[in-house]
Amino acid sequence: RWRRRCCCSAGSHHGRPMPGSPYDISRNAAAVQQAVLGATHSFNSQSNDAFLFKPSAVVRAQRQVVRGIRYIVDFQISRTVCPKRNRTSDLDRCHLQPPGRLAQTFRCHLELWLIPWKPGRETLELLCRSPQQDTASCRPASPPRH
Repeated sequence: RWRRRCCCSAGSHHGRPMPGSPYDISRNAAAVQQAVLGATHSFNSQSNDAFLFKPSAVVRAQRQVVRGIRYIVDFQISRTVCPKRNRTSDLDRCHLQPPGRLAQTFRCHLELWLIPWKPGRETLELLCRSPQQDTASCRPASPPRH
């Protein structure tokens, strides 16, 4: 199941975000794109699928400043035509599966925490599921720290 957190307060005061509350950021921000790509590589390394997946859409991106920077991103990944056995790391060269029985898309939720004064990043949550399923398709994952 999708795990969503609801807050009773809206997280804003007079139209401005309250300090410490998550706020929307550009879905095209470099940090968001890097986070989504890293999560996709993690998904690919943990899935048993014969094909690689790549990001197909970023639905929502938020940032929260709290003892570092926490990114909260909802995005979609779709199956490509690139077989995993080829071990390509450049997903830009992989086209999406054409519509048909091999086409598949997962909706993913990522929470990532960056602490600038410490090396690496920590994946707090990575959940992906098929729109047809009610249960998670992959488990929370933590990619290796860089």
